[in-house]
Amino acid sequence: MTTTQEELIERVGIYFEKEAKLQPIAGRIMALLLVADQTELTFDEIQERLQISKGATSLALNLLMRMEMVEYVTKPGDRKRYFRNRLKQWREQMKQKHETMAKVKHLLKEILAIRPVETVEFNNKLAELIDFMEFMDREIPLLVQRWEKQRFG
Repeated sequence: MTTTQEELIERVGIYFEKEAKLQPIAGRIMALLLVADQTELTFDEIQERLQISKGATSLALNLLMRMEMVEYVTKPGDRKRYFRNRLKQWREQMKQKHETMAKVKHLLKEILAIRPVETVEFNNKLAELIDFMEFMDREIPLLVQRWEKQRFG
């Protein structure tokens, strides 16, 4: 790996730590799988390139697989597992996040319906959040359509 790649792995790893709330090694693995020249790496390659223990590598990979951020594939005639990020499934992941937001919005509406009227400021902020989530619920599909039209014609 080049020095530039190593520095980028560190910066991207820190980003995943902070924004995705990942453990440091899990963040570095995510970064490595994005930055490495190969799109799939074996357990040993990950361990070697990041200079981390087998146990730490195993724990982090298992966490990332449970979080559905990383998956593995096998190749005919090769007993090794090749790990890769789930970038190929980004559309499905976005759809799932959108559906989750819709579920949360419905729960928040139920909460607002039973809130005491005396908590005016809190209720107004909750209503504002629900309003924003409804706006996003309407606009996200339109944005996807516009992007697809621009991207694919």
